[in-house]
Parts: sequence; C-alpha cells; structure tokens
Amino acid sequence: MMKKKALIILFFGMVFSNYAQQRNVVLIIADDLGKDYCDMYSDHATKVVKLSNVKRLLNRGVIFSNAWSNPLCSPTRAGILTGRYSFRTDVGDVVDGTNTKLSLNENSIPKVLNLYSPNGISKACIGKWHLTSFTQEAYSYPNTLGFDHFEGSLTGGLGQLIDGYSNWTKITNGVKTICTNYATTENVNNAIAYLNSQPPTKPFYLHLAFNAPHTPYHLPPANLIAATSLSGTQTDVDANPIPYFQAMVEAMDTEIGRFFDYLISSGKWDNTDIIFIGDNGDDNRVAQNNPSKGSIYQGGVTVPFIISGPDIVNPNRTSTALVNTTDLFATILELFGDTNWQSQISTTVVDSHSLMPILLDQAKSVRSWEFTEIFKNIPVVGDGKTMRNSDYKLLKFDNGTEKFFNLTTDPTEKTNLLLGTLNTLQTANYTSLCNEMTKLVGSTNYCNPTFLNTESFDVNENRVY
Repeated sequence: MMKKKALIILFFGMVFSNYAQQRNVVLIIADDLGKDYCDMYSDHATKVVKLSNVKRLLNRGVIFSNAWSNPLCSPTRAGILTGRYSFRTDVGDVVDGTNTKLSLNENSIPKVLNLYSPNGISKACIGKWHLTSFTQEAYSYPNTLGFDHFEGSLTGGLGQLIDGYSNWTKITNGVKTICTNYATTENVNNAIAYLNSQPPTKPFYLHLAFNAPHTPYHLPPANLIAATSLSGTQTDVDANPIPYFQAMVEAMDTEIGRFFDYLISSGKWDNTDIIFIGDNGDDNRVAQNNPSKGSIYQGGVTVPFIISGPDIVNPNRTSTALVNTTDLFATILELFGDTNWQSQISTTVVDSHSLMPILLDQAKSVRSWEFTEIFKNIPVVGDGKTMRNSDYKLLKFDNGTEKFFNLTTDPTEKTNLLLGTLNTLQTANYTSLCNEMTKLVGSTNYCNPTFLNTESFDVNENRVY
C-alpha cells in the first residue's frame, strides 16, 4: 500500500512539475489601432482609450515605445507569420480576395513549431486572417500554413454596414457558416473553447487576431462599454466616427479582460507569455496623426507593442529599442525554446530579430535600424520604403522622392531636412541609412538622391481596406 501511494505521489508530482514548466504564448492583434490612442503611452495623442485590461500586462512585461509595423494589415500579418519583409513575401498591399498572396510554401510560425516539437504544441488561429483569397478553395489555407485549428474570418473587414460585426461569414477549419454573435465576443469564446478542448499540460500557441477596431464603426453591445449617449445610427456613425472607434476599442479591451480572467481561473496565466500589438496605424477617418494607415509616415506604422509573462526578467519596463512586428517570428519561436529555428529553415532568408535579449534584460536593443514598406497592387503616389535609426528616418518613395527627418526633434515629420543643406551629423546618418537600405533591398539606387520632394500624399488613396 505504501509503495502504491508513493507511486501515486510521484506521478502527480511529475504532472505538476511538467505543468509548472509548460510555456504557452498568446499573440493578440488589434486591427487598425495605432499607438496614439493607447493611454499606456505617455506620448499618446489628445484623444485616448483607457485600456485597463491590456495594462494588466505591464507589471510583468516590457512595453516598447518605438515599434513599427507595415502600413497595412495583410503585409504586417505576413511578416509576423514568416519573419520576412514584404519585398520577400510579395505581400505589400491588402489581400483583395481575388487570389492567394501569401505563398503556402512560406515557413510560418506554426510550421516551424511543428518541426521543433512534432505535434507537441497546440497551434490555433482565432479571428482575422486576411492573407489568402476568399474563395472556397482557400477556406483551409490557415490550416495548410500550419495551424491545427482556425476559426474566424478570412476577409479584411466584416462588411460595410454597422451590423457587420453581428452578421459575418465565419470559417472553421474549412467550413463556412454565418455567425450572428458579436465578433469580438465570438473571438474570445472561440479562443476559450479551443484551449478547453486541449490537454491541460500541452503547450499552446494562440494567434488571437481581433477584427476590432477596424471598420465598420458601430456601437458595441452595452455590456462591453461604459454607459454612453451614442445613438448608434448609421448617420451618427458617419458624422462622428471617433467615439464609435473608441467604443470598439473599449469593447475589445473588455473581452481581453474576460480572456485574461479565464487564463487565471484555468491555471494558465502564470505560464503564458502574452503579446499585444496593433497591426498598423489608425484609419484616416479617426487618425490623430496624418498621414496614417496606408502611409510609411509615423502615423501609419507606429503601433502599440507589449510582451508580458513569466519569461520577462525585471518586468514593468519601457524599452526604447527599435523593434518591428516582423521580429515576433523569431521571438515567439524562442519563447518556446526553439533557439535553433534558423537551422530548420536554413535555405530561407529571415529578417526577424529575436527580442529575447531585451526580454531577459541582457541587452537594450537587438538592431540598429528598423524598416518597413508599402507597394500597392495598383501603384499609388505613397508607395515606398522607409528606414530609421535611433534619431533619423529616411523615406524613399517609388516615384524618386526622398524625405529625411530627425525624429528626436521632429517626431511629427514636418521638416524635410533634404530641402536644406545637411550638416556633417545629418549627412552621416543619411548615408548610413541609405547604405543599409541598399544592402537590404539589393538595389543600386538608394544612395543617389534626386531630392525632387514633389510627393504630395493623398490619404484618400487608401480609404478602402
């Protein structure tokens, strides 16, 4: 009897030990949420949303103040999944539904996790996809790209009317249905249901991509927001989009809080690293910093970015490091312990830099510059590439125009230094950035400025995504 009891104690001890050492990662993506509305940043704009639940991540995390994404959602998502810049994935614009833009041959996070630990990590994508076509043949593409489970929408938005969030097309592992539950709530319901369906000791990677606060702007259910006098009519939404945008962000934060509470009550919180990001800047209808979404200016690419959880050393820190959403590829793999991921995909160029040295408080930065770009399927005047270092930013538009700013003294990019004579320090930074961009892109013309400066960006070029 004593021997039997000892074996039972040993068994449960091993189970508890494995559970305690288990590592999970959740990536939460807000759609069309720039940094400027987020109240956890001291340099937020005039109008804010109180993200009380997202801020629960801060006391055990690192918040990044200089994070860049792509200017549009599909390229950002492609970069996260593959760790590769848009000129490599060929996803430089929104996926419009007519064809497949992200190649199924790409090495995605879930594919590499399965190489690292075959069937050892649960991999689910819940919510917005927006990387492949919207035809029936594409319904299973998230699964083909490595996710064990996909449940959400393939498209960029949920219709054009204010009731789109409560009447939308949902795909579940290749099967199409019409969902009438509020999308933000449904995403969290699906995430919780999936995690409940998995063995409790099996590590999981959850890619939780909300549609909110992407258009159509609307009044969310009353239980998700504070009391409001907003009418919710289409006329009022069209005339006053900002308070509805703010309400949608608030509703998302409420549902994020419900998801966090589930992680706590189910015993998963203490061994789960959580990442919160926006996928690009605000839509121009609500943006406080223009040019905004769709542009390579700061208003289009500067996003909220927090990494929080048990793997953070000396948490509750703010990092000024230059980081890119593309860096999540390497970071997520290494949070699971896959430090040899490059050898698993050695024939592929990967641009992602692991942020683990920053998370472990071993380094202040992992890169000396960050880069992003946009190229529309039908070219527009705003197409181009941009790179910055700690102080300066170079914008190279495809029409030959160049702009060069000192972000330390001119964070809103009002003074193009190339309109005057560069001093020695400015010349050194300009030359360094254009040389780095030339090496990265493989072009020979990035250090031959034309200084045309005739580019006049029209935010209306980018209204429908």
